[in-house]
Amino acid sequence: MTSTVDVAGLAGILDAARRERREVPPLSHAHPHLTVPDGYAVQAEGIRLREAQGERVVGLKMGFTSEAKRKQMNLGSPIFGVLTDRMRVQPGGVVRVGAGIHPRIEPEIAFRTSKELKGTVTRDEVLDACEAVFAAMEVLDSRFVGFKYFSLPDVVADNASSSLFVPGTLERGPRELDLTKLQMRMEVNGKVEGEARSDAISGDPVVSLIQLCALLAERGQVLPAGSLVLSGAATAAYLMKPGDHVRLTVDGLGTVEVTAAP
Repeated sequence: MTSTVDVAGLAGILDAARRERREVPPLSHAHPHLTVPDGYAVQAEGIRLREAQGERVVGLKMGFTSEAKRKQMNLGSPIFGVLTDRMRVQPGGVVRVGAGIHPRIEPEIAFRTSKELKGTVTRDEVLDACEAVFAAMEVLDSRFVGFKYFSLPDVVADNASSSLFVPGTLERGPRELDLTKLQMRMEVNGKVEGEARSDAISGDPVVSLIQLCALLAERGQVLPAGSLVLSGAATAAYLMKPGDHVRLTVDGLGTVEVTAAP
């Protein structure tokens, strides 16, 4: 079915909201028949706008990797968004919350590929194609009013609420650890705000990459070599406030820290 949605127009609305740091109503309010494929088309156009502004795509992120959250949203599979070089925050660096709208941070397991992956892939194929696994945190920041009451096509169009990511510095080979049993603890100002085992991510973070390849294949795309992939959140996201110091500790993958500033 051919979409009648003004993809360029909707992407422009979201891009302007991001650059001007302001909330907008969910797109589905004015476009109640917005579909998930429409959302991905808007997302892709939004990334083209960012590339035109000088940004470079460096990877992808997965969303809705929790089975409980998928059931809550009546989803059969997760969704993905795109990461660019300007989204990267150096470990130990600063997240300026005033540069966002309502930034929330969450703990992740991240991978970097050394070989292209495409189509239906196995767990072994994913492990063979990944040169490194490391701890990371993602900062989410929806452009929609209140960061709630939006539909699945809305969040896909909004690049899966992507904003920033903080990669850890300790990298391991993906076969060096049991990636389903890594304890993850996120502390804010010394208080534990989130704690889980890595199998809270898709039952196995590697499964997120298998699902990502399938989602990309549906759109005639592949996961390129050299991609950074955030496999999804292990716990609920924390709403960041100026002065917060966030520290993630992952078994075998060390720590990654960031500070929130105004």
